[in-house]
Amino acid sequence: MSEVNRGARWPAAVLAALLASTPTGARAQAPAATPAPAPAVAMGEADIGGVVSGPGGPEAGIWVIAETTDLPTKFAKIVVTDDQGRFLIPDLPGATFRVWTRGYGLVDGPRVEARPGQALNLVATPAPGPAAAAALYPGMYWYSMLRIPPADQFPGTGDGAGGNGIPDFMRSQNAWVDTVKQSCQSCHALGSANIRHPSPALGEFPNSSEMWFRRIQSGQAMGAMAVSIGRLGPERGISHFADWTDRIARGELPSERPARPEGLARNMVVTLWDWAEPTTYLHDAISTDKRDPTLFPRGLIYGSPEESTDDVPVLDPNTHRAWTIRHPFAHPETPSAADEPRGTSPFWGDEAIWDGHTSNHNLIMDGRGLVWFAARIRPAEAQPDWCKAGGDHPSARIAPLPASGRQLSVYDPATRKFDLIDTCFQTHHLYFGYDADNTLWTSWGGPTGGAIGWLNTRRFLETRDARTSQGWSPMVIDVPGLGRRGEYVEANAPLDLTKQKRIIASLYGVQPSPTDGSIWGQSMDSGFSRVDQPGFLIRFIPGDDPANTGLTEIFQPPPGSFSPRGIDVDSKGVVWTTLASGHLASFDRSKCTSPLTGPSAATGRQCEEGWTLHRFPGPQFAGVDPNGSADHAYYVWVDRFNTLGLGNDVPIASTNGSESLTVLVDGRLHQLRVPYPAGFFTKNVDGRIDDPDTGWRGRGVWTTTGTRTPFHSETGKGERPRVFRVQMRPDPLAR
Repeated sequence: MSEVNRGARWPAAVLAALLASTPTGARAQAPAATPAPAPAVAMGEADIGGVVSGPGGPEAGIWVIAETTDLPTKFAKIVVTDDQGRFLIPDLPGATFRVWTRGYGLVDGPRVEARPGQALNLVATPAPGPAAAAALYPGMYWYSMLRIPPADQFPGTGDGAGGNGIPDFMRSQNAWVDTVKQSCQSCHALGSANIRHPSPALGEFPNSSEMWFRRIQSGQAMGAMAVSIGRLGPERGISHFADWTDRIARGELPSERPARPEGLARNMVVTLWDWAEPTTYLHDAISTDKRDPTLFPRGLIYGSPEESTDDVPVLDPNTHRAWTIRHPFAHPETPSAADEPRGTSPFWGDEAIWDGHTSNHNLIMDGRGLVWFAARIRPAEAQPDWCKAGGDHPSARIAPLPASGRQLSVYDPATRKFDLIDTCFQTHHLYFGYDADNTLWTSWGGPTGGAIGWLNTRRFLETRDARTSQGWSPMVIDVPGLGRRGEYVEANAPLDLTKQKRIIASLYGVQPSPTDGSIWGQSMDSGFSRVDQPGFLIRFIPGDDPANTGLTEIFQPPPGSFSPRGIDVDSKGVVWTTLASGHLASFDRSKCTSPLTGPSAATGRQCEEGWTLHRFPGPQFAGVDPNGSADHAYYVWVDRFNTLGLGNDVPIASTNGSESLTVLVDGRLHQLRVPYPAGFFTKNVDGRIDDPDTGWRGRGVWTTTGTRTPFHSETGKGERPRVFRVQMRPDPLAR
């Protein structure tokens, strides 16, 4: 452990949060070359195409980027060169573009002006050395250099005499890795240039540990950062981050280098539009009803801006216009992010750049085109009495809820009006079921969760009565195998094999199965949940009266893997998730051969035969299980309807550490990297089919910038979040 200043001072709010939380010498890549001149590229009037060449000849597998500011919002398109260095940027609007090259082993080529219909040959510029080449590597190649404490230092022995500085609740090396990925990287893009090269605007410090203590007190995310680092020490955790940036400052480079796009990754076409403000922290985007991607073709894209603002961004991709809709809230004392403690930011000073009340976390569309939000409309403590102990709501009689930090809303684009929906249960992610009531199921999302909630949207839209349209249920495991809800012991009671067992587990993701009516969720490991229990998949079987009949099953990932995050279910009922151990994982309950009752049912250590793991590509942290990867994903979405053109039931992981979408096709993982702006960071995707008769041009998936700090990207403080449309051509030159 490196020396740190134990006298470092923390603001009171940060200290309170802490107490509450109780390989070098990468080589430049040689340019790919072909001995014969490349054939001409067939172009149309809306295309720009040509050949990219370096000193050794045509360059294969590099990106060509075309960007313009001539339209109502900034617009760009990205393609990849084929094995003869040829490129074709299709379907461009009428504008003047700046076009340039970017690729591994290179530095950016000069920006050249061009218009659609113009043939354009470009120059690829080799990087002058390994450091210049590594500057373009995805963030996870850099943050994989972070040194993780050896496995034999866990469980931690604390800060006392003879302690190793790791808290005693940090029980394993996996828990440390889980915290780094799920509490740090998943929001702040750890390996991006602004993280690995700290800003001089932070000030001057006697050592890097002091710098990091100051750094995590910057801006309005300081509370969350303090809690996360507190769980790593905090001084022990700070020492590892200080060592990491010190080694990078001395010139140490990642031990591995990424490969240029090859295979189907060269068929990718990415279209980008600016939307929202440079201070907006976006979570998700939605384009259609996820159950039917043919609805609302060429329609608007909506975003969820979480804590940063109440202004919901909207994009019209046909006119290239972006605007916002103000989301209302019901209670005048609804808290604002501007009221939270904040530290001076090297980008924004003391300005409160986040002022959102509604905390729009996630959104979804239904078959009528209504947009539903997980949104805060009142203070958590302003819980209606009928939700609480003694309340007369049918669900409250079974599982009373004292507070909810986020509720629901629905926006009608036709009337441009919101309905605010007070829920007793907390909301986080949300997804529609497949029943006649169009039930909207929600996840809990907080550190602890005692219920799964739902809204009968058919009834709500008919009556506008939130009270009679909602319900929730405790999660009860059928330990004795009764097959129906029976007598159960509470979560804090010892296991009784003759009775069922309630669990307290916060569903982070939620997903109804299209095959059997069950509702799947996923609970986080301690690195994010800060609850001393493992993460697992959760299956809720509603029954006829979910509050009274619902039963729950839980399933832990197999040994060697850990911490599911995000969830989706394919058309066959197979569940997909991503693991902080560095895997894309599937779970097929139909493969279970052992009984799903008894003691193992209460722990989730059952049906290991149902799991299949796929290791994410790329490096692993030194000294950590090499069967995993340093990469991880925030969420996963299953393309059940071939919206991307790669087939039905293709899982797509939001691997923001590798600045990509990772797809599993025919048993092989392919990374669709988005190279611009550097630091591509997304949390989820949505797919839409605009025209099934136009091949690849009528299909695609949509996502948005998902980092809390878009101003950490390569373009700096003025960078606005972007909408990304990813499409797959049959070959790199298809029009």
